[in-house]
Amino acid sequence: MTGPITARQAKAIVHERTREVAFLDIREHGQYGEGHPFIAVSCPFSRLEEKVRLLVPRLAVSVVLLDQADGTAERAASLLTAMGYGDVAWINGGAQAWQRANFNLFKGVNVPSKTLGELVEHEWHVPRIGIDDFAAMVEGGHPFQLFDARPASEHRKMRIPGAISLPNAELPHRFRQAVADPDVPVIIHCAGRTRSIIGAAGLALAGVSNPVLALENGTQGWALSGRLLDLGAIPQPLHPLDAENLHLSASRAHALMKERDIQAIDLDRLAELRADQSRTLYIFDVRTAEEFDAGSLHDAVHAPAVQLAQATDEWIGVRRARLVLVDDTGLRGAITAVFLRMLGYEVFVLAGTPLDEGSVGKTERTTLPLRGIDARHATFMAARGSAHLLDVRPSPAYRAGHLDGARWAIRPQIQAMRLYMAMPCLLAGPAELVDPVAQDLAASGALDIRRVGGDVEAWRGQGLDIIATSDQPSDAEAIDFLFFVHDRHNGNLEAARRYLDWETGLLKQLDAAERDEYRIPASPFRT
Repeated sequence: MTGPITARQAKAIVHERTREVAFLDIREHGQYGEGHPFIAVSCPFSRLEEKVRLLVPRLAVSVVLLDQADGTAERAASLLTAMGYGDVAWINGGAQAWQRANFNLFKGVNVPSKTLGELVEHEWHVPRIGIDDFAAMVEGGHPFQLFDARPASEHRKMRIPGAISLPNAELPHRFRQAVADPDVPVIIHCAGRTRSIIGAAGLALAGVSNPVLALENGTQGWALSGRLLDLGAIPQPLHPLDAENLHLSASRAHALMKERDIQAIDLDRLAELRADQSRTLYIFDVRTAEEFDAGSLHDAVHAPAVQLAQATDEWIGVRRARLVLVDDTGLRGAITAVFLRMLGYEVFVLAGTPLDEGSVGKTERTTLPLRGIDARHATFMAARGSAHLLDVRPSPAYRAGHLDGARWAIRPQIQAMRLYMAMPCLLAGPAELVDPVAQDLAASGALDIRRVGGDVEAWRGQGLDIIATSDQPSDAEAIDFLFFVHDRHNGNLEAARRYLDWETGLLKQLDAAERDEYRIPASPFRT
């Protein structure tokens, strides 16, 4: 399969249910978010080498690349081949060819996972409550408990007043500790729709007896109704459970895994899965970050329970791969496994096993041994015209403030900038963005490449002029930034409306092959 292929060939390959395949959209984040194939995973060329190792850990897997018909896919294929990937193809004509073949391009991010939420709501008839009906409960003094299903970082930004931060799967795991009354209604909210739907479904899977409702349209719906959100709330820390609550969580996990035929494994079976070179294996620790940091398997990656299923393409680049979910009681892993299996993955749960294989699987990235240059000297050389000063940070950061004389640069466009390679190239930005640009410049013949020291705050501290340019790079040039309803959480109600319309419209956009990627089992809700 190595080499160029047609869009129709690619469509058949990525939906073939008997093979693993990594369908990587190597355009930048803004281009990807404005329209990409349904199951394409974002792997921007600007960070290709770093991200692909995590997204596609097995070198023998088939890889299909998509670009903007600008030659980037061929460059990426050469880099991947040099890294050891043996089966790399790209779509001839890129995203434009995909559209010409009458295949849909989907706006937004985490599209398969968002679609999963809409499918679960549609197929399982997840109980829900509208904003006005919920507000009437509040005003009428009716008893209820309200939980925010999102990660704590999002809860801090804004929440519906009174909501308690307990991310999806943590609430079932800690349910008795969080909800003392077995009859009180439990209401789940997120920012929009799907995480509240999945959160309510997770509680039903765990077998809780309380009435459970998903709050329709979440914080955006609350704002659209003219009500005020609570900003800057501080989430309560997630303390370790006592023995009684751990036992209850484990009991619920056992019942769920038996009911849904989820396979529990031990370390011996994990060793067999690791040894199988014919399949891609991901090992995810789905406990809290604090639990993970305290110790895990040496090759595990932290991925919060259920959030993994709600943003699968941020961790998993290979369709139909094998996943092992590491947990303590197994409940967080089992709930996550139910949703991941709907997305087409083979999932195992490793629970109740001492995590004593060694240190947590974190890798320290190494930076290229570039010569350094201080920012003052760099701006002096740029002002004299004796060096190229390139700022490779994200475009919003460049717009907010950059060194005087610095040009914004992004890896896919470096070749088009027609730089004079005999002149020093001075690169400002984080190592993960500087290093790939430096490698490309060196391959193009640049002999003097230097890393500019410091960041904006350090540059200000040195008394250097920091230049803000609200329209440079232009929106068209800022291909790394997704403008699609980006300010829906900052008071832009029209953006919030468009986002909710986008979520509710996802199912209508699916073709038969895309819909067939899902397997929705029987509902846990009693009808």
